[in-house]
Amino acid sequence: MAVAVLVSALMLIFVIPQFEEVFKGFGADLPAFTQMLVAASRFMVANGFMILVGLVVAIVGFIFIYKRSTKLQHLMGRFSLKIPVVGEILRQSAIARYARTLGVTFKAGVPLVEALDSVSGATGSVIYNEAVKRIREDVAVGHQLQLAMKQTDLFPNMVTQMVAIGEEAGALDAMLFKVAEFYEQEVNNAVDALSSLLEPFIMVVIGVLVGGMVVGMYLPIFKLASVV
Repeated sequence: MAVAVLVSALMLIFVIPQFEEVFKGFGADLPAFTQMLVAASRFMVANGFMILVGLVVAIVGFIFIYKRSTKLQHLMGRFSLKIPVVGEILRQSAIARYARTLGVTFKAGVPLVEALDSVSGATGSVIYNEAVKRIREDVAVGHQLQLAMKQTDLFPNMVTQMVAIGEEAGALDAMLFKVAEFYEQEVNNAVDALSSLLEPFIMVVIGVLVGGMVVGMYLPIFKLASVV
């Protein structure tokens, strides 16, 4: 997609102006679609540098503010989890990382409270990072892990139930590994399905952007016969 946008911008700045000069020599009126491309080309030639600078400044500024604003991080984290399809993948990925990391550290003999310290930074999500910190605080004062997880409203019932079974049976690490394996497989399946859906969409977008410009530049050729 980025390559398609870059190629389109280069065509607007360098290629279409050359075609415009050629068509002016024939004295024919350009088709409406070609006129739109010529107008867009003129705008890009006149303002392309400022647009590029504006984009760079906006991106750098957003990254700078994002790294220093916990409110913005929380807002973006909440928003990302609500994105259709992608949000569910991010949620499942965070749960898989949580379960896998906690299972490994707990199996290695690290106390649960200390293990949760390591887990909070491994989820890959600001929202789940904050949730794990709240879970650690609850566990530190004597709450069961599954109850602390349930209070965050971020873990499905299946996960909390399996953790509860693991706590009661003294096999918490084994249950966490099962949770991790399940959600890792769910993430892999979802990513594969999303990729297969995005491939034709990307091809259509590239065809419309690049192919549309090529068609727009060659449309005037079909009107040359009436001029000649």
